[in-house]
Amino acid sequence: MNKLETKTRIAVSDIMVSYTDHGKSGAPYIIFIHGFPFNKSMWNLQVEALKDKYHVITYDIRGHGNSDSGNENFSIELFAKDLISLMDVLKIDKTMLCGLSMGGYISLNAVSNFPERFDALVLSDTQCTADTPEAREKRFKTIKNIIKNGVEKYADESIKNLFSPESYLTRKDAIEDVRDMILKTSEQSLCSTLLALAMREETCSKLPEIKVPVLIMVGKEDILTPPAAALLMNEKIKNSSLHIIDHSGHLSNIENPYKFNYELKKFVSAVY
Repeated sequence: MNKLETKTRIAVSDIMVSYTDHGKSGAPYIIFIHGFPFNKSMWNLQVEALKDKYHVITYDIRGHGNSDSGNENFSIELFAKDLISLMDVLKIDKTMLCGLSMGGYISLNAVSNFPERFDALVLSDTQCTADTPEAREKRFKTIKNIIKNGVEKYADESIKNLFSPESYLTRKDAIEDVRDMILKTSEQSLCSTLLALAMREETCSKLPEIKVPVLIMVGKEDILTPPAAALLMNEKIKNSSLHIIDHSGHLSNIENPYKFNYELKKFVSAVY
């Protein structure tokens, strides 16, 4: 089979979307959806782990990385429609999805509304609940702070909540990479996405309808979407398995890629 390795931009809906395409033509597809406020490069270690056997796609959600923002108001529903449009443009009939945090919200929305398009689902460091009034108010306050103090201060404050205390001390390289991703996200995109996250609807009530295999992973020290949130999803999804990733906070795929990739590869090989 021919090896694929491209990095390009393609017209999807009303925007140009930046994506990478690695792996084998004819092999099963896996699409990775990044969290907020990052970009597709957060999945580099997972792409390396899977590209020899599978057809791996990563892409930048609109307004992030090198994808355009477009003119529509951001919402999880819009992001999910963009995903389906990207699949249509790339002629991908069915795929496995792997989404972290916001990528998990998008994955759950897409699987709920377009179940026939997906073979399996990996949910990492995410949750099915909507924001509480307190969490929503906190996002509104963050928007005001970004407008007042700028992206750099927001990046420095965000980093503290993203990594486990251990990673924060020992993974300076990863912290700098993630900080750089945040700094490259425009103030407008940060604020628009925070609003979309604040207004998202819960998906817990739809979890029992999921019929495909589901792998749930969460960092043991994730304070943003804690293990309890993962446990709730695991209880509601019939075909799901749960793995708690040691030595990790909210970015378990980056903080402990060895354990994350071990569970991911085991799951993918069982599906395909």
